[in-house]
Amino acid sequence: MKYKRMALAACALLLLLSATNLSAVLTDEHPRYHQHLERPAYTPCAEHDGETLCTHLPLVLIDTGGTEIPGVPIQSGGSGREDDAFTTTADGSTLLRASVSVVDHAEGNNHPADTPTLQSVIDIRVRGNSSRYFDKHSYLVKTLTDDGAASRDVAMLGMDAFDEWALHGPYLDKTLIRNYMWYNLAGEIMDYAPNVRFCEVLLNGVYQGLYVMTETVSSGADARLKLTEPSKDTVQTSYALRLDRGSGNEVKNIEAFSQYALRNLQDMDIVYPGTKWLTPERAAWIAQDFSDFEKSLYSYDYDTEPYAWWEQADMSSFVDYFILNEFTCNYDAGWLSTYIYRDVRGKYKMCIWDFNSACDNYSHPVTEPQHFELQYNVWYYMLSKDEDFINAVIERYRALRQGVLSDAYLNDYMDAVVEWLGPAIDRNFSVWGYALDKDMISPAGRNPHTHTEAVAQMKRFCAERGAWMDEHIDILRQYSHESKNKKFNH
Repeated sequence: MKYKRMALAACALLLLLSATNLSAVLTDEHPRYHQHLERPAYTPCAEHDGETLCTHLPLVLIDTGGTEIPGVPIQSGGSGREDDAFTTTADGSTLLRASVSVVDHAEGNNHPADTPTLQSVIDIRVRGNSSRYFDKHSYLVKTLTDDGAASRDVAMLGMDAFDEWALHGPYLDKTLIRNYMWYNLAGEIMDYAPNVRFCEVLLNGVYQGLYVMTETVSSGADARLKLTEPSKDTVQTSYALRLDRGSGNEVKNIEAFSQYALRNLQDMDIVYPGTKWLTPERAAWIAQDFSDFEKSLYSYDYDTEPYAWWEQADMSSFVDYFILNEFTCNYDAGWLSTYIYRDVRGKYKMCIWDFNSACDNYSHPVTEPQHFELQYNVWYYMLSKDEDFINAVIERYRALRQGVLSDAYLNDYMDAVVEWLGPAIDRNFSVWGYALDKDMISPAGRNPHTHTEAVAQMKRFCAERGAWMDEHIDILRQYSHESKNKKFNH
C-alpha cells in the first residue's frame, strides 16, 4: 500500500508539472534536445535596419549557381502518378553538386552576411513522395569533402555528425510544427527518433521560408541508430528497412515473406547498411533473415514460447510506435514511410517517420468515424491478436496520458514552440501563403486560413482524439479476443 500511494503521488506530480512547466517534465531517461527550450527567443538587433533578415533561428544558405535542383516531378498527364518522371541535371544525374553555408550562432541573432559556422560541398535533390508535388520543396542533402570525392560527416545544427540530411519544408502542415513536435515527443519515450532543428533557408540568395533539418533513418559510428557496422568476414549484419515505394538502387530492394505471401502490397528496401557494404549476397541474407521473422510472426506459434514473436522483437518499441501513430491518426504508418531495424546483438525495433499528414491533416478525414486502424496493417495484424501486446498497449497508453500525451502537456508544447518561432512564422507565410490546391485537403472547410487557426485545429484534434481513446482503448482487447483464432484470415 505504501508503494501504491507513492506511485499515485508521483503520477499526480508529473501531471501538475506538465500543466505548469513544460521543460520540467523532460527527464534524463531519454535525453532529448528540444531546440525551442534550449535556444533564446528572438530579440531584435539594434545595429541594422529592418531590411536585413535578422532571425534567432539558424540560417541554411544553399548555392547552386542558379541551376535548378533535380527531382521535380514531370507529370505524365495520366490519372495517377505511376508514369510521372522527375527532372535530372544536364548530365542526367539525380543529384546536383552545390554548396551550403550554415549560420548558427548559439547566442544572439543570425544574418545572411554573418560568418558561417559550417560550410560544405553538397549533393542535393528534391525529396519526398507526395511532398515532391508541393510548391514548397523538401530536399535531401548529402555533405561531401571539399573535393567532392567522398562523403563528409558534419554536425549539422548541433546534431550528431553524419553525411545525410532531410531538409523538410512544411507546406501541407500549416501549423509548421507537426514533424518537429512529434519527432521530439517520440524521442522522449522511444529508444530513438530522428533529431530535428528548425532553420530558415535561402536558395541562391532568395528566402525560402521555415524548414526542419532532420536526421535521416540510418546509422553512424556516433550517430542515429548506432547499429553495429558490417564485417567483411560475414554477410550477417545489423540492418534497417523501409516499407514504402522502394529504392531507385535495385540492390537495396528486397522481397520479404509478407510481400510474396501477399500480406503486404508495398515495396521494401534496405536503408542500412549503405551501398558501400551492401553486396547482393548481404542483401539476400537480410531478406532471408527478415522473412524468417515474418514467417514466425504469421505462424501458429507466434505467441508461444520459445517461438514467440517477442523473442525477436522489442515489445515496448512496437507498443510505443502503435500508440503514437494511433493517437495522431498517422495512417501512412504500417504502410508507407515505415521503418524497422535490428542490431545483430538485439531485437527488431520501430522508428517513427513523417507526421506531415497526422492529426487530421490528411487529404481526406480519417477521424470520422473514430476508430483504430493499425491492427489491420502488416506486422500489427498479428501483434494485435496477442493479448499480451494489447494489454501492454493499454497500460502504456494510460501512463502516457498522464505525461507527454496529456492535454495540458500537448497544449503547452504547441504554445511554447509557436511563441519561440516568433516572426519566422509570418516570414514563411509571406512567401507561401495559406492556400492549398483544392484536392490536397478536403472538404475545403478543413483548410485553415491563419496559423492561429491551424494550431487551434491541432489542439482540438488532440483533445478529441485523446478523449475518444480514453473511452475506447479497451476495445482493442475485444478485437484481440475475437481474432485470437483467426490468425490466417488476411
